[in-house]
Amino acid sequence: MGESRTELLGWLNELLNTRYTKVEQAGTGAAYCQIFDSIFGDVPVHKVKFEAKLEYEFVNNFKILQNTFKKHKVDKIVPVERLVKCKLQDNLEFMQWVKKYWDQNYPGGEYDSLARREKGAPSTATAKTSSAASSGRVSAAGKKATKTPVASARSVSRGGRPSAVDNQSASVIIDLNKQIAELKLTVDGLEKERDFYFGKLREIEIEVQESLEGIELALAESGKTEHEAIPVLQSVQNIL
Repeated sequence: MGESRTELLGWLNELLNTRYTKVEQAGTGAAYCQIFDSIFGDVPVHKVKFEAKLEYEFVNNFKILQNTFKKHKVDKIVPVERLVKCKLQDNLEFMQWVKKYWDQNYPGGEYDSLARREKGAPSTATAKTSSAASSGRVSAAGKKATKTPVASARSVSRGGRPSAVDNQSASVIIDLNKQIAELKLTVDGLEKERDFYFGKLREIEIEVQESLEGIELALAESGKTEHEAIPVLQSVQNIL
């Protein structure tokens, strides 16, 4: 079983120094391109549009990814038409495969994600950096992504010493923010599932209505008044 959405987002944002909040945001293709650049080091990242908004721009990003796959003989079909729709399930499945491939093939060492995309358009998902940041560099010891360390907030009292109460409060806030982020992801997934099943029910309703109309038309033409399928279809229609 592959990693969860939360685990994948944590790994992705640490590796690329980005601020993705949803797996389906990777449907622009930009993140996938740079993940494979971290493996092979020769993806033309400067050609990747990190601020892509339109579907044709997403497709162009995926063309770069497909060329990389062809060059390095990566035996995987990229379902571009589905991924560019930015749907959760399609991107989740592809991202899980990407993560597995990365675990098996990442060469180790540090990957300077910010420097690699310096010549390209700045990403709207790119995290702000400071002099204390590691310039987007990720150490891949054991080829496994680690959780991004969170600096503990310190409040200094009048005597210049950290307040234990404030430190504890900051820790609680960090934990709550993590829980909120996870809940948002869960709600988003549930809403998409709801819309999916609602759409299916609507399709069934339309199919039943069309079948009833077809049967009634056939009965009118034949002069008959009854058909064994009518009660069943009407029952289904009443349920819907």
